[in-house]
Amino acid sequence: MARSNRTGRRGGRSARLVAVAAALGVGAAGARAEPPSALLPDMINAKTVKAVERGLNYLAKTQRPDGSWLNQGGYGTYPAAMTALAGLGLMAGGSTPESGPYSRNVTRAMTYLIRVAKTHQDGLICGPGMESRSMYGHGFSMLFLAQCYGTEINRAYEKDLRDTLTKGAALTAQSQSDLGAQHSHAGGWIYTPTSKGDEGSVTVTQLQALRACRNVGIKVPKATIDRAVAYLKYCQMADGGICYSARSRSSSRPAISAAAIACFYAAGVYDRKTGGTGVEAEMVEKLVNYVRGRVTVNRGGAWGGHFFYTHFYLAQAYYQRGGKDWKTYFPQIRDLLVQSQAPDGSWNGDSVGTTYGTALACVILQLPYNYMPIYQR
Repeated sequence: MARSNRTGRRGGRSARLVAVAAALGVGAAGARAEPPSALLPDMINAKTVKAVERGLNYLAKTQRPDGSWLNQGGYGTYPAAMTALAGLGLMAGGSTPESGPYSRNVTRAMTYLIRVAKTHQDGLICGPGMESRSMYGHGFSMLFLAQCYGTEINRAYEKDLRDTLTKGAALTAQSQSDLGAQHSHAGGWIYTPTSKGDEGSVTVTQLQALRACRNVGIKVPKATIDRAVAYLKYCQMADGGICYSARSRSSSRPAISAAAIACFYAAGVYDRKTGGTGVEAEMVEKLVNYVRGRVTVNRGGAWGGHFFYTHFYLAQAYYQRGGKDWKTYFPQIRDLLVQSQAPDGSWNGDSVGTTYGTALACVILQLPYNYMPIYQR
């Protein structure tokens, strides 16, 4: 599969910069700025533009000299996961390692994660201080690096990126659990690559990362993705939601259920509205109905305080789904995020920290720009 190429999007990125200037009331000398609605994506207004720019500026100024970001909350530092998420937040605005206002920050994040990967012989992408939850950083890092690899990348980085993603995808495939022949060898992932266990939140990071790798031509066994999809199907409960893990089939979890929708869409499993057919379409429709009935902008964090996590994935799912769900949802989450932004431009997400919250908020608010291949319709 050929790598994606952004050559055709440079004009779109330039148009966005013009749109941002218009939204902020800034025009070229002697030129009249167009109204924001004439150039900005649907439902992106001047307040959104200002909030995003403040958020991206916060990320840029808090990047460490080595290119990383650390968690600013109370759950450990998680440098690989935070760096990857911050990088995704910057790329969602159109910056790549080669172009855009934050290209230097994206490049530094990319090279940091490549360096980190080289310290592990087995392909794991994990920075110091996150050994007990290393697969989160590994999955988010592969997702981010795959987006970098899918752009017009400098040849100086191309081989390192390809090697890092190839080894990383192989590690993920090798560390997948196995529920046995009776369940078609469905399998997910858990916190470390050698544990051979599984739970929903880690599984969705690996599944989305594998799909991103496959999209840019990295070899990923189709069976690995199929088994991960089967795992999420197995974890679907009678009410349509997804439970925490295959070994604790009790109640459905709204946050993981929202994430599962985005992962099903990324893996090519759709409901009828988005082009699916048969049993799989019915399964995804049931899942969407479960989430729609339990997760709203006002109640998204009612289960364990996972507001930002829930809406990070729900926004992706609704954006890819489009239609009434997206048009109803986005203005609500947009306005809430804009109103809740801190004076320094950050968001403190789920008590995890400001790097995490700001990165996720910036991805959500910039989805309408449609720059990120993994999130596109």
